[in-house]
Amino acid sequence: MTLSPDIPARPPKFFPLLRYEDPAAAVDWLCAAFGLSRHFVAKDERGRVTHAQLRLGEDLLMLGPDNPVDRYGMHSPRVLNGLNQGVCVALGDVDAHCARARAAGAEILTAPHDTDHGAREYVARDLEGHVWTFGSYWGEP
Repeated sequence: MTLSPDIPARPPKFFPLLRYEDPAAAVDWLCAAFGLSRHFVAKDERGRVTHAQLRLGEDLLMLGPDNPVDRYGMHSPRVLNGLNQGVCVALGDVDAHCARARAAGAEILTAPHDTDHGAREYVARDLEGHVWTFGSYWGEP
C-alpha cells in the first residue's frame, strides 16, 4: 500500500466494533458506566443511531444497531444468547472505575483483584451482555 505524500504514516490501531439492539441506550450507558465519551454519532432520518464512535483516551469503540441480516453476522449478545467476543481496556484506577460502573448498574462479574501476572483487574457485563475486562495491564510482557 502506498500512502499519499501528504498523509503521514501512522502505527496501526484497533477499534473494537460491537452491535446493540438499542445503540442509543448503549451510547448513554457506556458513557455513564464506563466513562467513554461521544466522539461521533450518526442517525438516520427517524433519529435512530446507525453508527457511533465513543472515545476512551485516544482510542475509539465503534458500535451500531443489531440487524438480523448483518452482512458480517455480528449481533448483540441478547440476539446470540451468548458471547462472541470480549473487550479488554487498560486504565489507571481499576477500583474507582469499578465503583463508577457498579453505581451505573453494571453487572460486576469479577470484583477488582490482583492477578497472578501482576495486574489488577475486574470484569463487568454491559447493558446488553457484552463482557468487558478493565485492568492495569498495558501489554508489557
